Amino acid sequence: MTVLATARPLDVLADFPAIPAGWAYLDTAATAQKPRPVIDAITRGYDTTYATVHRGVYQRSADMTLAYEAARRRVAGFVGGEEGEIVFVRGATEGINLIAQCWAGTQLKVGDRILLSALEHHSNIVPWQMVAERVGAAIDVVPLTADHRIDLDAMAAMLTPAHKLVALAHVSNVLGSVLDAKRAAALAHGVGAKILIDGCQAVPRMPVDVVDLDCDFYVFSAHKLYGPTGLGVLWGRAELLDAMPPYQGGGSMIDRVTFAKTTYAPAPTRFEAGTPHIVGALGLRAAIDYVEGIGLDRIHAHETALVRQAREALSAINSVRLFGPEDSAGIVSFSIEGVHPHDIGTILDEAKVAIRAGHHCAQPLMETLGVEATARASFGVYNGPADVEALARGIERVTRIFG
Repeated sequence: MTVLATARPLDVLADFPAIPAGWAYLDTAATAQKPRPVIDAITRGYDTTYATVHRGVYQRSADMTLAYEAARRRVAGFVGGEEGEIVFVRGATEGINLIAQCWAGTQLKVGDRILLSALEHHSNIVPWQMVAERVGAAIDVVPLTADHRIDLDAMAAMLTPAHKLVALAHVSNVLGSVLDAKRAAALAHGVGAKILIDGCQAVPRMPVDVVDLDCDFYVFSAHKLYGPTGLGVLWGRAELLDAMPPYQGGGSMIDRVTFAKTTYAPAPTRFEAGTPHIVGALGLRAAIDYVEGIGLDRIHAHETALVRQAREALSAINSVRLFGPEDSAGIVSFSIEGVHPHDIGTILDEAKVAIRAGHHCAQPLMETLGVEATARASFGVYNGPADVEALARGIERVTRIFG
């Protein structure tokens, strides 16, 4: 099978040492491979410059503190926020839990409502269920359109003054559906609700400006942005962060501690108890430099073209069912009649094609789609038309084996 080569490779594959020749890595939505500049930044951080931050009076500690805070400023600029609005967390999951506990847990009461959508990752469902159960709030779910987008018209009809929080994915991790986050924010604010956007699948694929989106909270993880694991980012409006109690107690997040009373540091330090992922922040800064060096508009166009090619190739194969919109962002989910996605993934692995198979931490979405699981191919800067052709050949082999 020949796939139309409308997407010119970005010619960066050589930057990714963990991708061997002949291997099609199509699981970037789970975690992105790391480019050499990120690996080098992390290695240097441990090899030559490592020290604690915000504690030592010696020069290396001061230098590392400056580098760590420079990474925070870089992240702020990347999403259009301010330095004091960036909280480093262990991942997007912790960022959502932080808002659930420290904002929703203190602001919501019996009778209040939270609005989610049918395509959310479990990390944007379970924390809200936990806080809703504790405070007596209720959860409503926005349905999807026929082409598997969050139905904002339905959302507009559902919202009431009882809704205090809306939490939605900017890009679906299963379908690649892109939310009109700016409209969603306007709808939420129209009834006085705050809105949190899960940007894990958006920030590696498109420019994001939190001020332009007019959201209240925005979260993403470093490892999906070609950075290290164990680090995430929570952006929040300064006035909201300042009014929130801390999430965890410990070192760094305090102003003064006595056995009678503890006073807390201002945000964002208030939410960063303990020794942080120091070198991880340096790696995240390098990852941002890397993707911006390529250009996020260019990355978005590249991945959009690969999605188009993949959907064209897979739709030509009998018994393949595609999910999600035609213009999904970097992600193609599909199933094959009579074949479990795990079998698809295993056979593709034999052909050196790596995909994800399962419910993708989105079981309610699987129920909405009427399936137990899907196979998912997701693209990154290192992929090209040859990877799509390898995927298509592998799927044709699957259909022959199970035909």
